[in-house]
Amino acid sequence: MYKIPLSDIQPEHFLWEVEDRVATITLNRPERKNPLTFESYSELRDLFIKLQYVDEVKAVVFTGAGGNFCTGGDVHEIIGPLTKMDMNGLLEFTRMTGDLVKAMRKCPQPIICAIDGIAAGAGAIISMASDLRYGTPESMVGFLFVRVGLAGCDMGACAMLPRIIGHGRASELLYTGRMMTSEEADKWGYYNQVIEPDELLAHAQRQAHRLAHGPTFAHAMTKKTLHQEWNMGVDEAIEAEAQAQAICMQTQDFTRAFDAFVAKEKPQFEGD
Repeated sequence: MYKIPLSDIQPEHFLWEVEDRVATITLNRPERKNPLTFESYSELRDLFIKLQYVDEVKAVVFTGAGGNFCTGGDVHEIIGPLTKMDMNGLLEFTRMTGDLVKAMRKCPQPIICAIDGIAAGAGAIISMASDLRYGTPESMVGFLFVRVGLAGCDMGACAMLPRIIGHGRASELLYTGRMMTSEEADKWGYYNQVIEPDELLAHAQRQAHRLAHGPTFAHAMTKKTLHQEWNMGVDEAIEAEAQAQAICMQTQDFTRAFDAFVAKEKPQFEGD
């Protein structure tokens, strides 16, 4: 089976650290609240594609430096050039950014987003495309596309955001471009939990370590099934889950859990 060694992943446009099966991605332009560039967009897309083939990483934490998560596309390095592109260039860009979300949803590792300060535009989309989201009391999330004359339907927002917070709430955010407060994000289920800023990253990494040392094959199956069942009826979903669970029952982790239960011990999962 084709695998990519961890040493082959050396990003240039954001920080990357792996410790004990957990990778931490840190957007690192704090002086400008961590905006994205054409290069960082494409490098993030390529990274999440590669993670499908990296055995050493079992969970991912996504965060930003300097008290903010990400303000989206850099106004001068992305927005300005977009105003001068023809339709072919624009489609190439919008499809590339959409491919980042596809890659995040397709990679088997759970992605935990740690959101401090501002998560706006593409930064909000990245948080939306993650599996778990933790925010801070003062953090805010905004799908700001309407503020620059664009539609709210960007990078899957119209498909995914209503499923997280409900159709009416998503519609309001996408039509108005206003910021969702931390209190709203918590109440509406966008955040899994609100954490104080000085504990945010550590909390996200602890959760990531718990997942990374659990039955990671089963976690990957859960993520895949959560994503695929958006397009299924109930009968098809039940059948898909029957097949998924039968596959998991063939893993060594399932046997380890049974043996540990019989021995009255805690199972040590290996992801196989």
